[in-house]
Amino acid sequence: MDEAQALAQEALAEFDGLIARGQGLKVRPGQRAMAACVAETLAQASVGGAEEDGPTPPRRLAVVEAGTGVGKSLAYLVPAIAVALQRGTRVVVSTATVALQEQLVRQDLPALAAQLPTPFRYALAKGRGRYVCRLKLERWLADPEEAGDGEADDDLLAPLSAEREAQRLAWLHARAADLAHGRWDGELDSLPQPPEPAWWAAVAADAASCSARHCPLYGECVYFERRKELVGAQVLVVNHDLLLATLGTRQLPELDQCLLVLDEAHHLPATALAQWASRAGLTRLAWIDQLASRMLRTALEVECDAVADVPDAAARLRAALQELARLAVQTWGGALRHRGEPLRVRWPLGRVPPGWAEPLRQAAEAADALLAALRALGAALRGAMRKQPEEARRLAQLYAQLGTLAPRLEATSDTVRGLAHEPQPGQPPLAKWLTLTPPAAGGDGSVRVVAHASPIQPGALLRARLWPQVRGAVLTSATLTGAGGRFDFFLREVGLADDPDVTTRVVESPFDHARQGELVLAGVTADPRDLPAYQQAVQQALLRDLPGVRQGALVLFTSRAHLRQVAQALPPELRERVLVQGELPRAQLLQRHRERVGAGQPSILFGLQSFGEGLDLPGALCADLFITKLPFAPPDDPVGEARAEWLRASGRDPFLELVVPATALRLQQWVGRALRSEDDRARIVCYDPRLTATGYGRMMLAGLPPFRRVPAAQAAPLEAA
Repeated sequence: MDEAQALAQEALAEFDGLIARGQGLKVRPGQRAMAACVAETLAQASVGGAEEDGPTPPRRLAVVEAGTGVGKSLAYLVPAIAVALQRGTRVVVSTATVALQEQLVRQDLPALAAQLPTPFRYALAKGRGRYVCRLKLERWLADPEEAGDGEADDDLLAPLSAEREAQRLAWLHARAADLAHGRWDGELDSLPQPPEPAWWAAVAADAASCSARHCPLYGECVYFERRKELVGAQVLVVNHDLLLATLGTRQLPELDQCLLVLDEAHHLPATALAQWASRAGLTRLAWIDQLASRMLRTALEVECDAVADVPDAAARLRAALQELARLAVQTWGGALRHRGEPLRVRWPLGRVPPGWAEPLRQAAEAADALLAALRALGAALRGAMRKQPEEARRLAQLYAQLGTLAPRLEATSDTVRGLAHEPQPGQPPLAKWLTLTPPAAGGDGSVRVVAHASPIQPGALLRARLWPQVRGAVLTSATLTGAGGRFDFFLREVGLADDPDVTTRVVESPFDHARQGELVLAGVTADPRDLPAYQQAVQQALLRDLPGVRQGALVLFTSRAHLRQVAQALPPELRERVLVQGELPRAQLLQRHRERVGAGQPSILFGLQSFGEGLDLPGALCADLFITKLPFAPPDDPVGEARAEWLRASGRDPFLELVVPATALRLQQWVGRALRSEDDRARIVCYDPRLTATGYGRMMLAGLPPFRRVPAAQAAPLEAA
């Protein structure tokens, strides 16, 4: 037996010992099979880079689909922690949802720390923007006009009215008082209610405006205090956004020096696309002059001569962006006026329209010149803070003032370069589009133009930027395969197709789906392509079926407009039972649902995609699940449109290659809300006739768990309440 095998066996023995000791745990063959796979994979992986002129160390990645009820958190945590402790390294667990992060840090890891024989420490790592910046808060309360300049001309923010601005200042004063009296710890997630995004953005910590150890309030900084907790932790819980955003930085452990677990791994491709997309306003450009003015004033304070070209670069950037906005309004302004509401214009195959190449080049060059000067000025400011500690507060405020506008400059640079990007032969283009918004009532009469650029293939991004850094990893989720249990689509999307270091494994759910659940194929007669007729038919079906709900139910919609339409059509006695997503904060909505069901009352949740996964409603909380329509992605998604267009131009079928597999995985997630334990009983009703009437629908149906399938004509009616 070699060292890796021995290590894997020790890790699995630790898992077996935990189960044997009880504590409410029971033997689950699937869970143990997954634990064995995790132990073997991570034990074989070599942590650390290759020796100079030596052989490439082993790299191991396992992709594990663990059906609902397997208990995958325990199956990966115990062996991963055991292997990491034996090897003197750390485990980074990345997930997609706050709910799972909280479960891991508040429930699973504390329980394991109390039960496993070898002690370990764990911590939750959040992005800097989840914490308040005390210096920014201080600046806002001292001079709100100076602190808030640059917002009014931001294309990406809705301007606040005088009344809303007064409410924001009152909110900021209240948060400052809560901090001072210890009633708030400075974390966004610990606020009783989430604030308006613009309110939080005003005082959230960010890298661009943070002078770190040079800040006079560094000793009181919430973010850096939390980072201290990460230093000694053997297990770090992060999210996919933070993991990808910090690649190449030192905010998290280097991935080739630790073990990585990616839970909810089906979210990783979408996270990658969002992470490396960019957008920037082409109008409302007063921020450029504000930034240039601040740079020149700050340069006088620190005697920095790197700003000599700043006025010229700022003028060139403004002129180039104004020309781009003029071209946009000239070309599409007529359609915007005819439409009377925001217009989105995508560039076919990412081709740059005539006349755009030169101003894009000029904008990129000018933005780069400003960025270079800004970086030099930032370095000079940090140096001045070291040399003049008595001036640290004033200099840190100057640093923060520059940093407030720096992200907009960086986004502008990224976006104009993205718009100008020309792919190599055979390579996919970027998705490029503009949004034009008509003049607001009472505004200055100008059209707002925002430019966007995004990659379209997440697999290529992850293959280039993430996987070369990873030596040992486990990717897991309840939904990674399509019909036939094949991982092909997921592996392509995540950048691991044909990777020789990857193994795949399906761990079946312990649920007896045929006994516990019933899938009613209640396809309505209307054609989903005739949207008004289809939505009306589904509405009538829901009005017929919802009165029979006796416990908890979840109704999932693909359209907010359809959700509202059905909610408004409910008779008063039925509307009283319905809780609609968005009418209350999510936590309050779910708490009210639990209270009603706990009191023996029927309660029905109306929700969209975010309620279709990650929502845990065990037992009577989701005894009935209604799916109004197959969860195809919105047809107006510009990245999806661009990707489909490129596939068609390459002679491929985007519907079968991309749309159907993605929808099948999403449908599996939706159906997974029905059964959460081996004692649950549930009925699932799907109204979309395509599930049985089309070939691709039958493929999706084959990928669902083996519920007892009942045609609508044979289904017993829901018992009337």
